[in-house]
Amino acid sequence: MASAIPVSRLQPFLTENQSSKCYSSIVCISLKNSSFQYKMWRGHCSVHSSRGRVDMQFKRIVVSATTAEKPKKRYPGELKGFVEEMRFVAMKLHTKDQAKEGEKEVKKPEEQAVMKWEPSIEGYLRFLVDSKLVYDTLETIVDKATYPSYAEFRNTGLERSGTLAKDLEWFREQGYTIPEPSSPGITYARYLEDLSEKDPQAFLCHFYNIYFAHTAGGRMIGRKIAEKILDKKELEFYKWDGDLAQLLQGVREKLNKVAERWTREEKNHCLEETEKSFKNSGEILRLILS
Repeated sequence: MASAIPVSRLQPFLTENQSSKCYSSIVCISLKNSSFQYKMWRGHCSVHSSRGRVDMQFKRIVVSATTAEKPKKRYPGELKGFVEEMRFVAMKLHTKDQAKEGEKEVKKPEEQAVMKWEPSIEGYLRFLVDSKLVYDTLETIVDKATYPSYAEFRNTGLERSGTLAKDLEWFREQGYTIPEPSSPGITYARYLEDLSEKDPQAFLCHFYNIYFAHTAGGRMIGRKIAEKILDKKELEFYKWDGDLAQLLQGVREKLNKVAERWTREEKNHCLEETEKSFKNSGEILRLILS
């Protein structure tokens, strides 16, 4: 590739009896639908002296290109990590009574404001029993760790099986008969077992929604029900050892770390499972009003 010879470099060879005349032109070529540019700078310089005229031509080619990739699609919450993506999708399935970001219309009794609920102890016991079955299943799956990523979620401090066992024992001591697990809990537990064997992304969607929902809306429901039928007794189900915010943050970090190894398609698949998680949990929640 030829390069330009600046006129200043010719100056030492020119005397007072010599003169020079230089001109240049620039040719630019832009390719359609591209940020690629090709520039040619042509120059001509004539030097006159007593010995005659010397003509010199030169050119400089400049090629420049900038990235013209299509802007990457950003998913709501993506910049904060995958857990924020899951939270965003989950909020869309809440009603306004359940969360300020909710968009879902109230269609079922359990979707109404808790203040409107008329729970019974018998119904609440059915809810606790089926919830324990689901937590037993989740914690067994994590301990077994069919997929290595499950092992990341052992002993997070969010486990609820043990606390539910204590609560059910307390009810038994009060003279209540503890029912057997019912269809909603059995169906969900079996679904989780099957999912965990073949679809880790979908399983972790349920893991996230079950545990995190209980620390938020679940606690609020428990508090309101305790006021209505338990003389404000706080059950162990709604207590955690240690700072709950720190426990949740620890699990968020683990979920984000695991999701970093997923493709965008796998992440989307996980998000798509959110509605099924809400449906199954809703069936169990409805037992409170039975």
